[in-house]
Amino acid sequence: MVISVRDIVPFSTARTHLSDLVLEVQNGAEKIITKNGEPAVAVIDIKRLDHYHRLERAHVHLLLLEDVDKGLADVKAGRTIDARAGLSALMKRKRRTATGGRDKD
Repeated sequence: MVISVRDIVPFSTARTHLSDLVLEVQNGAEKIITKNGEPAVAVIDIKRLDHYHRLERAHVHLLLLEDVDKGLADVKAGRTIDARAGLSALMKRKRRTATGGRDKD
C-alpha cells in the first residue's frame, strides 16, 4: 500500500477527528500521525497488524532453520568442538575483553 499526503495526519487533527480516522483505517487506509511535524505512530487495521505479526514470526522461524542448516553443515564437515571446551574458551575471551586484554585469575 502506498502512503499518500492524505494519510499523514497531525496529532491535533487525529485527536479531534479520531472517530473518522478509525473508520478510514477500518476501510483499508493506513495513517501516519505526526507530532511536531515528525512521524510518531502508524494507525493500521487490527487484521493487518495480526498479519504483520504472523509474518514476523515466520521470518524468525526461517532464520532459526537457516541456523540449523549451518550447524548441520558444520557437523557434517567436522567443524565441532567439545561443549565444555567451547564454553571455557568463550568465558576466557569474555574475561579478556572485560579486563582490556589481560587474563584475570
